[in-house]
Amino acid sequence: MNFKKWTMLTALAVAQVAAVAPVGAEATTTTVQSTDSVSGQQAQANVAESGVQNSSGGQDSTGTPNSTTTSDNTGVTNDPLSGLPTDTTNGSNVSSDVYGDGTITNPGGSPTSMGANQLILYLNSAKMEQNGQVYTATQPMTVKDGVSYVAIRSLVSRVGLQFSYDTATKETVITQGTNVLRFKTDSKVYTVNGEARQMKGPAFQQKNVFMVPLTSITQALNIPYTVNNTTKQVIMDLNQKPKASFTVQQKDIYAGETQVTYLTKESSPTGLPIVNQRWEGKQDVFQEPGTYVVTYSVLDSAGNWSDPYSVTITVKPPNQPPVALFTTDKKEYKMGEKITITDLSTDDENAITKRDWVNKKLAFFEPGDVTITLTVTDKHGATGTVSQTIKITNELLYNEDDFNKIFTPYGDKYSADGSQVPTMATIPVTSTSSPRLLIRANSPERVFQDGIVYQETGSGSTRILVHHVNETGRDVKMYVIATNNNITPANINVENSGFAGPSEFATAAGKVSIQRYFQSMLDGSKRSSTVLNPGESRVILQDLNAQKIKQKQVISLLSDLYTDQPIQYTVVVLDANADPLTALPTLAKLPKDGIHNRGTYANSDISLNYTEEVGKTAQRIVLGDNKVDPNLLGTDGLDGSSASNAGNFGVVYKVKLDHVAPYSLIAFNPRGGEYAGYAMVNNQVVGIPTNGSVQAPNEMSVLYRTGHIEESVEMYFTAAAGSNLPVSVVVMPLPPIKN
Repeated sequence: MNFKKWTMLTALAVAQVAAVAPVGAEATTTTVQSTDSVSGQQAQANVAESGVQNSSGGQDSTGTPNSTTTSDNTGVTNDPLSGLPTDTTNGSNVSSDVYGDGTITNPGGSPTSMGANQLILYLNSAKMEQNGQVYTATQPMTVKDGVSYVAIRSLVSRVGLQFSYDTATKETVITQGTNVLRFKTDSKVYTVNGEARQMKGPAFQQKNVFMVPLTSITQALNIPYTVNNTTKQVIMDLNQKPKASFTVQQKDIYAGETQVTYLTKESSPTGLPIVNQRWEGKQDVFQEPGTYVVTYSVLDSAGNWSDPYSVTITVKPPNQPPVALFTTDKKEYKMGEKITITDLSTDDENAITKRDWVNKKLAFFEPGDVTITLTVTDKHGATGTVSQTIKITNELLYNEDDFNKIFTPYGDKYSADGSQVPTMATIPVTSTSSPRLLIRANSPERVFQDGIVYQETGSGSTRILVHHVNETGRDVKMYVIATNNNITPANINVENSGFAGPSEFATAAGKVSIQRYFQSMLDGSKRSSTVLNPGESRVILQDLNAQKIKQKQVISLLSDLYTDQPIQYTVVVLDANADPLTALPTLAKLPKDGIHNRGTYANSDISLNYTEEVGKTAQRIVLGDNKVDPNLLGTDGLDGSSASNAGNFGVVYKVKLDHVAPYSLIAFNPRGGEYAGYAMVNNQVVGIPTNGSVQAPNEMSVLYRTGHIEESVEMYFTAAAGSNLPVSVVVMPLPPIKN
């Protein structure tokens, strides 16, 4: 066999092997760096670009003679100029963008001279020029269906990209720094950093070489290029600048005080390392107030500087401590005379965050000099202090008990002789109830495992009370799941709702939930409607499950709903990462703890009305004692046992006193222990008390006072979870007003 025939047979065998395996096919994802043989002796010497064979045998066809252009069955001839489309109207070279979205420049101009770090491609030619060197691509740049294609691996090494093949997804992967492009054969869709994009035409195999539209690379990687129609050149500008930016960590900067922290961010679109940086106007501490421009630039390893990035910094004058200042309406007071204090403190930024008083009282009941001190603190921790001394004379205006009844503000508390309260006559109110079903989930109060803590079906007006402590030792969430077991859609309307927590303190959670419940009654902020299809389950009252509940934290929820059909409500506790609807069929019903209450109770809206005059003598209304105010009776929705609603938690009382005498005090006195909650009196939400709690039996929290004329008073009250019952609402005459 002569040498010529042996050579032809060898070439044929290699071509057949290459045709079987897809380009870049590998057992695993392997990064491939194409290499180019470059002659450093002749600036214009043609050099064939070498293909790199991978583990499965796929490779770019190489070995094209340096002096010829590869032709294939797409109609590309050896003349690199003959494939350029022409304008059939005038016969001249096209001035439209057959390359797909590039900028048309120099449509009839002279050949383009090569700039620094440019890559020049030739239409219908395998020739590529870069930095004075000539390379030969594995396939010529090809126009197919009006779209210009390039051999992707030939472009990789020239543009500074990385090439790999993902056998799991059968995708060709191109990587540049943090940018990742993925292509599939015969698909117009490719992804850029996971985002699907549309190409001008589908990727395809040509002579076992993977071909993609040129613009899929240039657009995804923001590589600018121009087109010279005379020389049939596409000139890609690879001088992509790095990017620089920074932020200043401190929101407020004060001259001579603030140590400024600059948080920089740099990147190279081509993945080049950043080797240097340059600052203008940067100071770690600005000594003078004013406006400063700070500029930041970075340099990559190719010698490219980024565009300068500037931030304007406003430097404020040095922080001035706040000025504490107050006045009293007098300098001398009788014992039991009201002291009016006006706080006039100021801060240069209006940022006083804390006020600490010493001897700030409404009155004093012993004679002598009293020094009142105020310390104010701004947001920077700077303080200012001022003191004033007033004189208390030997003359008595009010004793302490009378003074407290007359002057204690609404929502504040005062000390009283609680032993007198049980001796007061009860107001003979008329009690009527409304058909609102109460679903109370409070046992087991301390939840030690996932499960269903309560389940009940309600229709029409319904109230749900949930109060629990997480004792599982991990983060959980609680949910109320509504299920429509009817054959027709059901409407669920949320009317009022108050949620609080997660909190470390049961009394705090219960108190705030009642405040928010009453506030929602006033402003309607929690009203919503939803339709539940037949057989559908859905999480409702989502304030409850909005946050994770950590170990020993407490949540408290009180919500009113209305449905036009029976709805099954299920209250569950679950691991914080579990799906409640998926887990629901497998959850166990948790047993009650034998201490706290759960149950379903009818008629939980109670109206207490009295049409005669009150306030001439001290009288009281007793709530939650199971005597004057009996517990609601019901059943346990989980085990069917009878239930008694101890304390009547979840019952909403509407107290209507039609004739309250002038100069009457309405106050709240706990009888069963510590209490912290809210009431709504004449459409005003009032704390019991606003700050902290009120102790039984010797503290009173002020709810309301009438003025110089008789008034009608309407009060809403519901017991706050975590507090103690029973309680008394006391109506009594005020002491005589003195001048």
